[in-house]
Amino acid sequence: MSDQAMLAKEFPQSLDEIRVDFPDAPPHVPKDRIVDLSVAMGGVPNDLVDPYEPFEWLNGPEIPRLLFNPPARGGLGAAAGAAPKGNWVVTHYEDIDRVYTDNDHFSNKGTAEFQQLIGETFRSIPLAIDPPEHGKYRMFLMPYFSPARITRDLEPRIREVVVEMIEQVADKGEVDMAWDFARVYPVRIFMGLMGFPDEKFDDFLEWEWNILHSGSLEKMQWALSNVLNFLRGFIAEKEKNPDEFLTSSIVNGTIEGKPLTEDEKIGMVWFLWLGGLDTVAATISQMYRRMALQPEIQTMIREHPEWINGAVEEFLRTQPILSSGRRATKDFEWHGVQIKKGDGFSCLNPAGNFDPARFANPREFDPTRKGNRHFTFVGGVHTCLGAHLARRELRLLLEEWFKRIPEFRIKPGTDTTVFPGLLSIRNLHLEWDVK
Repeated sequence: MSDQAMLAKEFPQSLDEIRVDFPDAPPHVPKDRIVDLSVAMGGVPNDLVDPYEPFEWLNGPEIPRLLFNPPARGGLGAAAGAAPKGNWVVTHYEDIDRVYTDNDHFSNKGTAEFQQLIGETFRSIPLAIDPPEHGKYRMFLMPYFSPARITRDLEPRIREVVVEMIEQVADKGEVDMAWDFARVYPVRIFMGLMGFPDEKFDDFLEWEWNILHSGSLEKMQWALSNVLNFLRGFIAEKEKNPDEFLTSSIVNGTIEGKPLTEDEKIGMVWFLWLGGLDTVAATISQMYRRMALQPEIQTMIREHPEWINGAVEEFLRTQPILSSGRRATKDFEWHGVQIKKGDGFSCLNPAGNFDPARFANPREFDPTRKGNRHFTFVGGVHTCLGAHLARRELRLLLEEWFKRIPEFRIKPGTDTTVFPGLLSIRNLHLEWDVK
């Protein structure tokens, strides 16, 4: 079956197909804007070469600029900032940009605060804090993630790790790129940056999986208790025995001349832990799946290594792992619709990153694309703190991979189904000819 045939058969392609009744919708929400967009939130797998293609039409000129999605079933999303009564969804580049940058009307307060599920009251810092308070935390952490710092302190270690991992598989002619490589490589870098002990690798990934992907309140609470107990113990150890790693720098640092409070310490270390484990892993898995299914991309990169930086940006643009949320800070009118204070908003990056009003030929993979300002790292003051590190990890991976590995392909019998989002791919078996 062709990709277009699969789209026509399995995925909705018009608003009429996704309109739903939602009797409990807030009274200010027009009934014709209520739609079920769950298929576009990364939880429904497909086997398309471009797994984000089913959502392309949502940024079309005929699509209303504000849609409304009823709440997901299960009720576990509140701690992560989801609206219990549903949320507005923006799908056009211009509107997503406003939600991310207009701090007077849109708030990030409460985002990714899963810790509330076990009664914790500390904040996830700096993600869940709005300007102007946000600024002091961002300024405190940014020097550790600056391009200059990464080049000086981290790049040699990143290159060492990625070369070691590639050379371990080069002569084997195959690798499970998702499980044995993508799942491991960025986490090794992150754990080294933070100073976490290597023996916690498997525990960390198990805890993180249960928090973000299990959908089970019991498993989430179990994992949250375990990770926060570990982090608090680790923080206490670094207070007594400082070292050169980032956790120690945070817990022994000062902001505006004052030592950090206990809530500030755990809030920062917890947030970095949560964000440092699987976003790059998901990106790598989808990146290699795309190259294996579309080998002309491999050829472009192999023949033009000077395009690697641009290729990384295209992989990021065409693989928006997350769709970020905000809340309205006040009542206001937007696109002819009344917005109420506290209304939730979801920015559908899988639509915005392909908006033809912003990107020429948006579905084309073009490593020479200019002005590639995508939303994969979000935008505004809450742009991903680790964006420079993630880019460097991806660039060095491609640089060293194409020096050592010939054209690769999907190993016969491999399931290439992908969740177009953070859940991504658990296993991706690749193979190549060994000379």
